[in-house]
Order: sequence, then C-alpha cells, then structure tokens
Amino acid sequence: MDADTNDRLAMLLGQTGIGNHRAFADLYRMTSPRLFGVALRMLRRQDWAEEVLQDCFVSIWHHAADYAADKSAPLTWMTSIVRNRCLDRLRRNRPEITGEAFDVAVDQWEDESVNLVQSLSATEDAAALSRCLEILDRKQRQSIALAYFHGLTHAELASHLREPLGTVKTWIRRGLEKLRGCLEGES
Repeated sequence: MDADTNDRLAMLLGQTGIGNHRAFADLYRMTSPRLFGVALRMLRRQDWAEEVLQDCFVSIWHHAADYAADKSAPLTWMTSIVRNRCLDRLRRNRPEITGEAFDVAVDQWEDESVNLVQSLSATEDAAALSRCLEILDRKQRQSIALAYFHGLTHAELASHLREPLGTVKTWIRRGLEKLRGCLEGES
C-alpha cells in the first residue's frame, strides 16, 4: 500500500472517529473488498465472512477515534479487527478436533499457508513480509503461520508439534521479534 493511500485511510479514520458518515462510506468502499477477502480466506464461508465484516465495520465506526497512526498502518489496524473477529467466530463454531483428524487438518492448513503467502506477495507489504519470514527458522515460521494465518491457539500448536507449550510460545515471541526488526528495516 503506497503512502498516499495510507495517508488517505488515516484521514478517513480520523474523520470517522468524529462521526463523519461520508468519510466512513469512503473508508468502507476503499477497504471492504480487501477485508472481506481476509475474512473469507479465514472462515471459508461467505455468509460468515459477510456477518463478520459487518460486525467489524460497526466496531471500526465506534473505535475509529482510538486508531493511532504511530502504532500501525490503517489497513493493518482494520485487518487485525477482522482477523480477531474471524478467530472468535471460528472458536465459537468449531467442534473440538483431536488426534488424527486434528493432524490431518493442520497438515492441510500448512500446505495452504504457503499458497497464502505466495498470493499475498502481489502487494508491497506482503512482499516485505515474505522476505522477512525467510529469516526465521522453520519452527518459528511454521508456528507463526499456523497461529496467525489459521488461528491455531498456542495450546493447539503445542499439541500438533508435540512440543512443550512454553517452547511454542518462545518460538512465536522470538519469531515476531525478528519479523518486527526485519520489517522496520524494510520501511
């Protein structure tokens, strides 16, 4: 996303934060296709993705004044809202899967995560993220991909990877620290 677009989105969020309906409509038009795509990839059901997106934009309307440009890009902030709502929806509607069925499901997710990163590479931010993911060791990269792209909890990761919970948390924390450092160097 270029600087002009980021500036425009930040301005629209600021205007939305003070109750400007026209700014909110413009913000919706500019971001809803991308945010819907995130929801649809995570939920894999159009009806759920539509519901989550609607809830997210209600939340964005109510919390736009809380957006801090110095902490994240506007689309990153909105995407995190969508991602968190999707995870909530998946947890609420997902039966507990264990044993072999869980391993099969995670293996399928692992295969899809590679395609997800490749398809995101079309954008500048995703290209930088893809480059930075390469600096991580395999366990860190796998843990982060499963946690953030597919919504696995730390406990689910520990179970699947057959590693202690503390080890998995450490991989994710250290991996995120490396990613942050790399991405800050990219900008």
